[in-house]
Amino acid sequence: MPHNSWQEDNSNNELDPISSFFSEWSDPEDEEEEFRSDFFQGLAGRRQKAALVLMTIWGGIIALHYVWWGYYVILSLTGFVVIQSSRLVFGKPKPDPEPLTDAQLANAPTVSILVSAKNEEAVVGKLVKMLCNLDYPADKYELWVIDDHSTDKTPELLDKLAEEYKQLKVLHRSANATGGKCGALNQALALSKGEIIAVFDADAKVSADLLRRVVPLFATKQMGAVQVRKAIANSSVNFWTRGQDAEMALDSYFQQQRIAVSGIGELRGNGQFVRRTALARCGGWNEQTITDDLDLTIRLHLDGWEIGFLQFPAVEEEGVETAIALWHQRNRWAEGGYQRYLDYWRWLGSKRLSLKKKMDMFTFLLLQYLVPTAIVPDTLIWVARDRLPIVSPLTGVLFSMSLWGMFAGLRRIRKNEQLSFAQLLVLFAQAVRGMIYMLHWTLVMSSTTARMSVRPKRLKWVKTVHQGSGEESFEF
Repeated sequence: MPHNSWQEDNSNNELDPISSFFSEWSDPEDEEEEFRSDFFQGLAGRRQKAALVLMTIWGGIIALHYVWWGYYVILSLTGFVVIQSSRLVFGKPKPDPEPLTDAQLANAPTVSILVSAKNEEAVVGKLVKMLCNLDYPADKYELWVIDDHSTDKTPELLDKLAEEYKQLKVLHRSANATGGKCGALNQALALSKGEIIAVFDADAKVSADLLRRVVPLFATKQMGAVQVRKAIANSSVNFWTRGQDAEMALDSYFQQQRIAVSGIGELRGNGQFVRRTALARCGGWNEQTITDDLDLTIRLHLDGWEIGFLQFPAVEEEGVETAIALWHQRNRWAEGGYQRYLDYWRWLGSKRLSLKKKMDMFTFLLLQYLVPTAIVPDTLIWVARDRLPIVSPLTGVLFSMSLWGMFAGLRRIRKNEQLSFAQLLVLFAQAVRGMIYMLHWTLVMSSTTARMSVRPKRLKWVKTVHQGSGEESFEF
């Protein structure tokens, strides 16, 4: 990539003596070829791996209840998590960079924005108008909207909008097209021309200066992707949407803190930007996963790329408004999160990840996935045998860190506001309510682990129904 005014080379070429030693015992070319061929192994073995994980967790918890040193194992893990949590809390995230000036726009990279849409007539019109009026040179960005065989008025609406906006390019997929959302994105990727690829959901709401603010984060050559903070547009509807709004604040806080301590930044689908060269090296989007963003996150880190985070401005999206819709959506997220560990486990402990990233990954794997699953057998033994829950120290740290992160995240997104003590108490109350909402993850994680162990996931196009604002009506 040419060296532009918005780029600087901050690459780190420090030698790792341990990696250097072990490299003498292996053939780098053979290892690289094996790594590339191992990127997409599909569904093979996922169910068996999930069953092994479930049996290991349940069997391990039961065993720890009946050995004298079991509690010390939990205390050791708790101590490790406390140390990692302290590092996170005291990490100093970098501030958002200054947006590109008018002069810098002359050398700015081209951006291709991809939106995969299926039956999105309620929201796609507003999205197209918004994305075709960004404060960025019209000849330096393009918008690809992929109509994935919609059965409503989405195709007609997009064709009509393409006549109005020259940046808009529409790709219609046939009924027998494969790969779901990832297949749609890969198909548009092959036709796009941007140096940076952006992905949005059809219900996204963005500010006009978003591209000016995201592009500077790609100044360092190792920055492979950037995730924009997400917010819930309809957060005032009910308990579930308010909970999702607090959840997004929690996620943004930990994203920034993890990156600050050289941990793993993660993509979140809506509002993600990826360098084309990084995406090409990783083989594009994996058409054998149900969460394209989480899968790509792991592959980017394994390939040596960094993932950044933009706090302001946020990309807004619709939160689901019912418990049933939330349950289905979170089960998909949880299963996709598990899939990436099951698919790439051979490489996660390799020298492709730094020690700090390994420690960060293990901490969040433990707290997000393993502890919620372990709570089930731990509680059953507590009830049946009157033994105190052995994982309670870990759950205590989990809930404490989540409460702190949610409060800090809610405060951080209001950093430009002078809040009174009473207003801070309101934020804390919102965090407490958010923590009550977050309890659903315990059920989601434990049930997802069990379900993955007994039946494979059928890959299909899964989307959240978007209602829109109700302000638009399109007639043809």
